[in-house]
This record gives sequence, C-alpha cells and structure tokens, in this order.
Amino acid sequence: MIKKVEIKNSNTSLVHLKENELSIQFNLDGFSFCITNQNEQNTLYFCKYSFENSVKTPEKLLLKIQEIFSTDSHLQKDFSKVTVIHSNNLSTLVPGIYFKEDQLASYLKFNIKVLATDFIAFDAIAAQQIKNVYVPYVNINNYLFNNFGEFDYKHHTTVLIEKYTLQNTGEETTMYVNVDKSTLDITILKAKKVVLINSFTYHTKEDFMYYILFVAEQLNLDTAKFKLYFTGEIDKETSLYKIAYLYIKNMYLLESNNSIFKVLDLPKHTNYTLLGS
Repeated sequence: MIKKVEIKNSNTSLVHLKENELSIQFNLDGFSFCITNQNEQNTLYFCKYSFENSVKTPEKLLLKIQEIFSTDSHLQKDFSKVTVIHSNNLSTLVPGIYFKEDQLASYLKFNIKVLATDFIAFDAIAAQQIKNVYVPYVNINNYLFNNFGEFDYKHHTTVLIEKYTLQNTGEETTMYVNVDKSTLDITILKAKKVVLINSFTYHTKEDFMYYILFVAEQLNLDTAKFKLYFTGEIDKETSLYKIAYLYIKNMYLLESNNSIFKVLDLPKHTNYTLLGS
C-alpha cells in the first residue's frame, strides 16, 4: 500500500509550470516532492508518498517510482529546474584539503561495502571546505534523465548541512537530529562549522536514544547544557521525543518559515529536507 499526502497552496497558481522548479527526495520508505516558484520564493505544491513497508533495493524503489510517475500529473510537466535529493546512509564527509577525486571509493570503504560497479558521486560544500562523498541511486537518476533531461542532484545530508548552518546563529556546539521512520541523521555544529554528521538506522526508541547519547559522549557534550533541535518525523507526543526528554535538558523542534505550512496540515518541523527554511 502507498499512502499519499498532498497540498496545494491556495494563494498561488500552478498554471505557469515552466517558470517553476521541482525538488524530489527519494529514500527506501517512499518519496516526496515540491514545486517552488523561486521568483516569488514560494512553495506552490507539496506531495509525499509513503510506502507501508520499506523496499529493500534501489531496483524495487524504481518500480514504485515508475508506477507513481505514470499516474501523477504533477510529475509529467516541464520545469525550469529539477533538483533530486538522494536519501540514504551511503555517505561520508572528507575535508577538502585531503580530497582527491580519483579516490572516491577509498573514502567510503571504511563505512560501507563498496562494489566495483557502484557509481560514486560527491557534493562540494564550499562554505565548509568539505566534500560529501556518497552513492546515489543511479538507476533512478537515469530514469529521471529520460523524463526531465539534465538535473542537479545532492545527498540529503548536504541539504541538511546547508539548511542547519543558516539557522545556527550561536557560537556554542549544537546538535541537530533529523528523524525518519527508521533512520536518524545527527549533525553537530559549532557556530557555522560542521563538527560531525552521521546517519544511523534504529528499530526501537532505545536504539534511537543510544546514538544520540553516544555522539554526545564522544564529543564531551554536557546533556544538561547543549541544545538539541529536532526535525522530521517526531513530535512531543512520540515515544522518541519522550525518551530523549529524559536525558536532554534543552530540546526544541526546529520549525520552518515556509509559507506552505499555512495550508499544510503537518507540523512545521516535518519534511525539513524539502520544506525547511
């Protein structure tokens, strides 16, 4: 079963689609997309497809995507720009001073099993002087190229770094945790600099809490002092939030200023990779 949530901003029009930009985020639990008019800095439309059960491979994910693309008219238009966000735990950060483009596989091999046939890409995060090396869903890239022609793509942790650093105005070390159905991304910033970002898979609330406390311990963060901001699939009534509240004193939900939330019946800290601002 595929669950669909969609909303159109009632104050805007989708008529002039060629003037609009499409952003799509993929993961093995589903995918979501939004249509934005950059001239107006306004998100016009948002849609999210959630799979009842996570698919196991990119090949099975592509079959789901092809099915949805064949029926969703919003994905059958021309756009001025298309950006694709690949969401998985197949990535690592490399300081720019040590980065060599012909060594991409060697950077990943300590974290994941890299196959000789894997296509490896990287995002340059200029403000941080780092590279984000990762394995994209290349079969999905090929499918989208056939649909849209050329497009830009990034890893979801690149997007999180870019958005969190814009929000982080203090000088102290701060933790950001983006939550999905079975994964969490932990980002540590000190002022505007990335100290750490890592993705973990969890099955229980205890798993979830373990990773947060483990990262805090490794970086000598005092749980009574450091600030933790949550984004994604979590709220104050969930077991994940409640167990975190037992250990972390200063917790917040990082809300977006995106105007789509005026009509979108979802909390403002959700779907942050696409809608965060």
